[in-house]
Amino acid sequence: MIEQDTVRLLRECDAGAKMGVDAFADVMDRVKSQELKSLLSDSKQEHETLGREITQQLHRFEDQGKDPPAIASAMSWLKTQSSLMMDPADHTIADLMTDGCDMGVKSLSKYLNKYEAADEKSKDCAKKLIAMEANLAQSLRPFL
Repeated sequence: MIEQDTVRLLRECDAGAKMGVDAFADVMDRVKSQELKSLLSDSKQEHETLGREITQQLHRFEDQGKDPPAIASAMSWLKTQSSLMMDPADHTIADLMTDGCDMGVKSLSKYLNKYEAADEKSKDCAKKLIAMEANLAQSLRPFL
């Protein structure tokens, strides 16, 4: 049970980290403020670093990880593109990214509770990712 919950939690963290990296890529070239661009770039690097750590942990269990669900990725991309088409301002980007952070915190918290038998290393990864998302949402408030 511990190994099964560990792998499942790590897969969800893997998908969440990848979804975050994809979201940064979707908006980065449209950011006007250097301060916002720097914030998003730093956060993208943090997501990539944690993603590599998650991948290493998954390899311990000979698991390839999990990509974000295709429908979720498509809907996120569509929302981003349509919102930025209507209002291509930094506050729109901050709003979209905040929504993504909130969804990430909510879903990862749900998985952390669901897979309670997971080992402490995988729980720590989930907690790090949750904290990263919550901190980014907080840091984005001045741009809203």
